[in-house]
Amino acid sequence: MSTKPQIITTVAELRDQLDQARARGQRIGCVPTMGNLHQGHLDLVTRAAELTDRVVVSIFVNPMQFGPNEDYDAYPRTLSADTEALTGTGCSVVFAPTVREVYPKGVNTEIDIPSLSTILCGQHRPGHFKGVATVVNKLLNIVRPDVAVFGNKDYQQLQVINTMVADLLMPVEIVGHDTTREPSGLAMSSRNAYLSESERHTAALLYQGLTEIASALRTDTGVAASVRAVEARLKGAGFALDYLEIRNADDLTQSSLNATRAVVLVAARLGRARLIDNLVVTLKKSPD
Repeated sequence: MSTKPQIITTVAELRDQLDQARARGQRIGCVPTMGNLHQGHLDLVTRAAELTDRVVVSIFVNPMQFGPNEDYDAYPRTLSADTEALTGTGCSVVFAPTVREVYPKGVNTEIDIPSLSTILCGQHRPGHFKGVATVVNKLLNIVRPDVAVFGNKDYQQLQVINTMVADLLMPVEIVGHDTTREPSGLAMSSRNAYLSESERHTAALLYQGLTEIASALRTDTGVAASVRAVEARLKGAGFALDYLEIRNADDLTQSSLNATRAVVLVAARLGRARLIDNLVVTLKKSPD
């Protein structure tokens, strides 16, 4: 019989329990989330359980990463359903703190990675990645995991976290896990719930467009024309594009065509939903 994970809401209780686990020689895994879990989240937890002995899933809707006109108040809080969904995934503990528990004295310290936080999604969501980096730093300091698993779907977020961990010499291994997709290719996301049935069908065009551009990149033929064609097709289908770009997969600089790996990234609004996706492409050419 699968064990339902324990819910812990305070830093002190979580640290005490994890200290006991470490004393028994257990490795700790962590999967930070904002809840409203879908299969993509559960796949991250399963991966963390493969790599460690005790997995903590944090469920915390972080106010710092929402802009003034974004959906913080409306973001679904589904702790009971999330805890049920985590049963049998290898999750031992759900850490579900209040805002006061995470920010006991408000926000007095912020973490920013300017080279990554002001481009792409950062350009369209000012302050978002500062909020992400700050809360992830807090969660990693609370849990002190050996391994933390994040989804590759949020590619820019993963690069922000990797850079933060490296620059601050944090003793944790960051693992990126492949994007979980619906049968249509649409990347699973909590915000897919905002899509109507017809919009969900249209949303599959994002992944189709990425695969088309990726194919052009692999053969190094008609890349610019492919980007223009996909952009026109998405706009014609009703998407409001924030960006559709090719970047260096290692550092998100714009010198992707001189790299060995490129990443095609897209962010677009469809109805009430803002959708992001990406594909990493290994290029034939070598760097100059």
